[in-house]
Amino acid sequence: MKGFRAFLLRGNVVDLAVGIVVGAAFTTLVNGFVKAFLTPIVGLVSGATGDFSKKSFHASAVTFPYGIFIDALISFVIVAAVIYFLVVLPMNRMQEKFFPKASGAPMRECPECLTAVPAAARRCSACTAVIAPSVVAQGGEAGPTGVTK
Repeated sequence: MKGFRAFLLRGNVVDLAVGIVVGAAFTTLVNGFVKAFLTPIVGLVSGATGDFSKKSFHASAVTFPYGIFIDALISFVIVAAVIYFLVVLPMNRMQEKFFPKASGAPMRECPECLTAVPAAARRCSACTAVIAPSVVAQGGEAGPTGVTK
């Protein structure tokens, strides 16, 4: 029971839970915006009047409500665009600014997660494992840890 409690109280589990809750609330907000504003605009452009989400067609006594799909598609595009432009793009720019890639620096692999790290690194930036200093980083020949790439 103690291990389970430690797992639940770990920072990244709580961050993930908060992210899911905020994401669900954001999705509800976007869906409301699409239904209230964008769906009627799409309906006007396509020649439908009123609520476009109620549009459907019939074939062999089967109803196909394609308006619901149009709503979901518009919501998806808006959520994806907001996430890309307001989260992914700024994070990529920030990473490039604060963590520039050393193109000429010798690299080696972390023995724990196999992520490429600079040869002079003492800790892996991905898994934070402690890494023994490389012989190459100290000015010698390549040792058992070796230099990759």
